[in-house]
Order: sequence, then C-alpha cells, then structure tokens
Amino acid sequence: MSAVEGALFPCEQDQATIEAFLDAVWMESGLSANTLSAYRSDLTGIAAWLVERHQTLLTVQHSDVLDYLSARAKTHVRARSVARLMSCLRRFYQYQVREGRMPIDPTARIDSPKLGRPLPKSLTETQVEALLAAPVTDEVLGLRDRAMLELLYASGLRVSELVLLQVAQLNLSQGVVRITGKGGKERLVPVGEESLLWLERYLRESRPQMLLIQKCDTLFITQRGAGMTRQAFWHIIKRYGVIAGIDSRQLSPHTLRHCFATHLLNHGADLRVLQMLLGHSDLSTTQIYTHVAKERLKSLHAKHHPRG
Repeated sequence: MSAVEGALFPCEQDQATIEAFLDAVWMESGLSANTLSAYRSDLTGIAAWLVERHQTLLTVQHSDVLDYLSARAKTHVRARSVARLMSCLRRFYQYQVREGRMPIDPTARIDSPKLGRPLPKSLTETQVEALLAAPVTDEVLGLRDRAMLELLYASGLRVSELVLLQVAQLNLSQGVVRITGKGGKERLVPVGEESLLWLERYLRESRPQMLLIQKCDTLFITQRGAGMTRQAFWHIIKRYGVIAGIDSRQLSPHTLRHCFATHLLNHGADLRVLQMLLGHSDLSTTQIYTHVAKERLKSLHAKHHPRG
C-alpha cells in the first residue's frame, strides 16, 4: 500500500460524512451515477490517507490538503485526474462550510492544475486523399458527396456553413466562397482548383438531376431536392470513412476542418492567415494549431541544421 492510499478504509465518521454529502449533491444537482462514483472514490481516498495523520475529513487543514495533493503528484497521476479531485474536494468543503460543519474551506486558495486544450484529431494527407476518393462519382449522389468533401477540405468551413451554403455565395470565376460565420461576420475563402473542378461538375451534372423542376437556393441538396442537414452529412462522411479504412472515432465533419488547418500549417501557412480563413475572431482560438507549427520547425531544424 502506498503512502497516498493510507489506511485501507476511512473511519466510520468519514464514511457517513461522504454518503451524506453524495445524497445531498444528488438531490441538488441530479449528478450521474458515474460522477457520484468518482466523487466517492476521491473522497474515500483522502479520508483513508488522513487516518494515518489522525485526522478526519472535517478536521483537515489547508496544509493537509496540499500534502495530499503532493503525495498524489508523486504517483504520477494525470493532471486531469487531479483537476477532478480538486473539483470534488472544493465542492465537498464548500458544502460543509455552508452547512455549518466547518468554519473555513481548506481548499480555498488552492488552484486546480491548468489543463491544456485537447489537440484536435486530424488525418494524414494520405488518409484525406483516400476519403476524398471514396465516393463513386459516376453516380449522382456520389458526385455531390465528392464535391462536398473536396470543398470542406479545401476551405476549412464549419459543417453548418457547408450545409447552409447558398449557390449565390459561390463564385466559380474568382474561385472563392463568401461565408457568413459566427456573429454574422463575413469572410472570403479561396476554394482551390481541384475543388472548383468537382463543384463545376456537380453543378452541371448532379444537382440538376436532383432538383428536377423544384427550386432550391441551397448549394448542396438531397435526392428530394431539399437542403441537407448537418446530421445527414455526418452520416455521409462516416460512411465514406469506413470505405477509406479510417477509424470512425477519428472522423467527423469537423475533422476535415482540422485537416485543412493542420495541413496548411505543415506547408508553411501563417497563423494570422489561418485565423482569417477559419473565421476565428480571436487568434488564441487558432493557436491550438501551433503545435503543428512547432513540429514543423523541429523537423526543418533536424533536416537542415548541421547538428540537427
């Protein structure tokens, strides 16, 4: 048994305190069974550890909490687990103070670990090529799907922007789409030659067959001649992911937006340019992709520096 685990079980008083707290938060907030189980595990862990220090959950001091967190850190617990533990302890002790069982909150002035934003899942360029090639373009729907995938990868549009795109927003002669993004902000996004070829073919061959005599201003339409939904496109991209041999957990419509950003940076794009293309109002949102730029710099250094 490690030092952080302490005694096998917390004292009976602490067990009763834990269960009373869990009953209260379940009544107040309707927490899920998984969250309640996690809370019970976290509180039981510190209560058992406190037994060796002749302390209970309700007699613990600020320094005891710090010592426990330090002991947990020595076991190489992930930062996300420590953050969850702190959230649990903070909620537990705020409740005890509110109920008058403790004069002060021993977790006050203890910061939770900062969690880096998770890096977006991306695909390799080879995987993207396989995905784009998956639709059967001799078929009406396959040609539409190829045009949608090509445009999404070429422009980095949000899926909502893609399915709501109007024919009038596409300028084939200039090779751009005019997008109205979040907050009503407009931006012009280049489409690229390959994507333009598929869009032109879709507009010429596929869309008229689906539209028949109906009228619809939406660029990408269903077989019934109506605008497509986000959910419908989600199923489409999942289906082609299977054909391309891509793990479905890696793939969503948003994945191609990430690929657009990642691959642009890999090939030397500037972060400010990427911000404008993605329609981010704040550069800090775009900076999640700086890990790509750093990896590219490392690669260039290793390749070109004499001591790389």
